[in-house]
Amino acid sequence: MLYFISDCAFIIVYRLARYRKKTVRYNLTTAFPKKTLIEIKEIEKKFYHHLCDIFIEMVKSLSITEQELKKRFQFTNADIMIDFENNNQSVMMMLGHYASYEWMFALQLHLKNPGHALYKVIGNKYFDQLVRNIRGKWRATLVPSKNAMRIINRHKQDKTITTYGFVADQAPKANRANFWTPFLGHELPFQTGAERAAQAYDLPVVFFGTTKVKRGHYKGTFTLLAENGAKTSEGAITSAFAKALEKQILERPELYLWTHKRFKHLGQKEAFFEKYNFKK
Repeated sequence: MLYFISDCAFIIVYRLARYRKKTVRYNLTTAFPKKTLIEIKEIEKKFYHHLCDIFIEMVKSLSITEQELKKRFQFTNADIMIDFENNNQSVMMMLGHYASYEWMFALQLHLKNPGHALYKVIGNKYFDQLVRNIRGKWRATLVPSKNAMRIINRHKQDKTITTYGFVADQAPKANRANFWTPFLGHELPFQTGAERAAQAYDLPVVFFGTTKVKRGHYKGTFTLLAENGAKTSEGAITSAFAKALEKQILERPELYLWTHKRFKHLGQKEAFFEKYNFKK
């Protein structure tokens, strides 16, 4: 029934309201300049179908049972995360807005300790609280990104063991766009908060990749990016994350969240470095 609602929502969102359609089309043509318009439109339609599914699944999160969630979101190698926990190691987990980044909280059903998701506070207070309620149900505390280092430091002092989930593909503000790396055929700026935290507190870093097996069913895989964050060179972790995320997107581009302005800083690197005196 819910997926029938999603199909109806697709007609409204894609064909009638044309929700952020110009942004999505621009993102897709910029990321895949060699694809024909017919190919771009095909990806576009699949993306909007998936977008509606994701919204419906987020709402369903309020009532879904643990048993149902475990069946619908499985992991190929959750033992990596379990081993870190058993060794009393907190972990920095980096992921992108790809496939089901909402139901990935199913990971908490396999771990003993609560998790912490670093996120940007949503302007709409009602929706922000709704998101907190959904994720809090699965023993995951939402931590505003601006408070991340303070919280991690406190956990270090208290010897709290946890997993820090960081959706790390959002474009930084212009005055913080000091690290650029190749991504989808272009050089783009990335946030480095997760990397800086991992280096400062010597956290292991994993990339969480997920794919859609079929409608309403997902599978997640963990890939180690750094065993000791403090021993990595500047930019190494963020670059590895960008490459891992890009690989996913190229395999199935319709599962990426194209409604965000992915290329808003395109071609502005030199201007930003000059304006904000970034070190090259």
